Amino acid sequence: MNEGFSTALMLLAVGMITVFTILALIVIVGNILISLVNKFIPETKIRAVVKAATLGAIDPRKMAAIVSAVDIVTEGKAKVTSITKAE
Repeated sequence: MNEGFSTALMLLAVGMITVFTILALIVIVGNILISLVNKFIPETKIRAVVKAATLGAIDPRKMAAIVSAVDIVTEGKAKVTSITKAE
């Protein structure tokens, strides 16, 4: 019983150390990859564009709120091309 228990504890320790080491390597390599990508491939900024025809249809404050909400939700990856009033 004593020999089996010590073998089980040894296997438990080896397994936990292995899992911890692999997870630590994944985190380290992931952080290095993220920093390299951010350094060499900068994010392109897309500005919100609103058609001039829709400027008179909506209150400018509401239009600014819609454009900024789209910008915040999509983190700058989407743009507003037109705003029309739904019937």
